[in-house]
Amino acid sequence: MYDVWKNVLAEIEQQISAANFSTWFQDTSLLSTEDGQIEIGVKNSFYIKQLESRYLNLITTALKNNNVDVVAVKFKVNSLPKTKSRAREVIKEEDPIKSRFKKIQSLKTSQTLNNGLNNKYTLDNFVIGSNNELAVAAAKSIIASPGTRYNPFFLYGGPGLGKTHLVQAIGNELLRINPDYKIFYTPISHFYSDFIDAIQNGKGKEFNRKFQKLDCLIIDDFQLIINKEKSQEEFFNIFNDLYQLNKQIIVTSDRLPSQIKTVDERLASRLTWAGAFDLQLPKFEDKCAILRTKAELLGAEIEPEAIEYIAENVNTNIRDLEGEFSTILLMSEVRGLTPLELIQNGSVNVNKTSKLRPTSPKQIVDKVAKYYHLTTKEMCGKSRVSNIKNARQVTMFILSKELSLSTNKIASEVGVKDHTTVMHGIKKIEQQLKLDFALRDQIEEIKEKIYD
Repeated sequence: MYDVWKNVLAEIEQQISAANFSTWFQDTSLLSTEDGQIEIGVKNSFYIKQLESRYLNLITTALKNNNVDVVAVKFKVNSLPKTKSRAREVIKEEDPIKSRFKKIQSLKTSQTLNNGLNNKYTLDNFVIGSNNELAVAAAKSIIASPGTRYNPFFLYGGPGLGKTHLVQAIGNELLRINPDYKIFYTPISHFYSDFIDAIQNGKGKEFNRKFQKLDCLIIDDFQLIINKEKSQEEFFNIFNDLYQLNKQIIVTSDRLPSQIKTVDERLASRLTWAGAFDLQLPKFEDKCAILRTKAELLGAEIEPEAIEYIAENVNTNIRDLEGEFSTILLMSEVRGLTPLELIQNGSVNVNKTSKLRPTSPKQIVDKVAKYYHLTTKEMCGKSRVSNIKNARQVTMFILSKELSLSTNKIASEVGVKDHTTVMHGIKKIEQQLKLDFALRDQIEEIKEKIYD
């Protein structure tokens, strides 16, 4: 039964969030399927209530998709120790059924395995905000006309900001429009290991031909290709072949290709032919919108004040934001209190802030001046020379985004008298960043130096 339940869990995992899957399904087991009476083991009675009310239909469907006869589904607190003899007993019971399940898989599961896409990632549940609107606009253009304007589509940003969600949503939407569209999503680490296996087995040409048949290739976590020269060469060739055929290429990374030191310059250049789009940390309003959308999708009730508290106190990434949200909802159900009541009585302590936060405004001012080969006195003086003025405005922008300083405080740090000058400088950099990819590179490099 272990393999049966493993397949069922794999299907369920595609349809719910990672946080909810980890919370409700991680410690479950399939105890019996005799005569269609399904018995599922759980940790305690609280899990029974939650699984019955939230996920019974989902579990039933997944079981049927894996060729299990289902008359009724019951949950049981499973207190049996996980001994070796117990494991042998389960394997023995599974053997006569095991072969049946391997032959028949649901269409949905089969599609997931074939193209690598996770169908829970859609544009409908991707919250659009000021931190990602340009990338989403490009994504929609790709869906409308793949292989044309934004090809390749290079998406970069820190962990937990939604890169994987957005690029898989593109793939899922393309498939929805045209089910015959040939799409393949793979993390670069899988590309690398599959390539090595193909070479070892003398199937290098077959590996290459597999990609030539695609209409869209999606590569995730490209930064992990570091020091893998043969894989880079193979990817370079596949990239060129697909590009010449106007096939859509989508690549994600946590940084720009130019910042990955061991990536071949030709490949780095090609990846950003159509520009590079970044996902930034969400602002307060964006975080609130994300949490409201998540609550609606889960059918959960949470007070606006609780949402604002979480948004205010989680300053790392969207993954952490959603994780804290799920934790508070779980605690709310366990303790029988509303999320806001938990927060007000001190039962939760949400405070996630980037460990890389600079210690002082002076540190940023000094680092920016040094990056532009200026003294701090020169940059914070009254000079209107173009390069000095630009460095000063970059400093204003970084002080605002990294330390959330007021415009008056920023004005005092960079040596300008009027806070409206700061507002103008920040706005100018924000506008430039929409089209000036060299400036994006500069700011990312400055941040790296600040955080060293």
